Amino acid sequence: MSACLVGGKVRYNATDARDAWENLGALERWQAEGRIVSFCPELAGGFPVPRPPAEIVGGEGADVVVGRAQVLEVGGTDVTEYFLRGAHQALKEVQRLGIRIAVLKEESPSCGIHRLYRGDFSGNVKSGRGVTAHLLAQNGVYVFSEEEPDAVEACLKALEETPSSNPVPHAS
Repeated sequence: MSACLVGGKVRYNATDARDAWENLGALERWQAEGRIVSFCPELAGGFPVPRPPAEIVGGEGADVVVGRAQVLEVGGTDVTEYFLRGAHQALKEVQRLGIRIAVLKEESPSCGIHRLYRGDFSGNVKSGRGVTAHLLAQNGVYVFSEEEPDAVEACLKALEETPSSNPVPHAS
């Protein structure tokens, strides 16, 4: 789970996003059950806290992974390599631990699932996935945003009932 969603003050502006999680009861239950591993791909990629805001320019996470788009800070500095490094660290961690579900922070250039900021620092959003969200999904991890607690619960249930070699129906 994105570290900011469980209270880590790791976002670019040194805040957390715990209040964005739509079902705190589920979050607290999963924590009590030991189901949550918190991770911030941006910190893993080498960013400090705080840091300038960054957005994907010229595409989305899939485009960044294949070199067709960049991640730029508000001042224009290219920080693509940090985002790629963090995404690959997240993938290594989920593979090492056998994690099958990731709950990530919507609109983040790393973790966005359905929406990202547009790439012009206007505060407007576009459809698309972040770099880490894309890389995890591409490698078989079911990815959800904090806005989808019911879908996460359904995926958890399906995984518990389904042998690991079978796909989970209706997962992102």
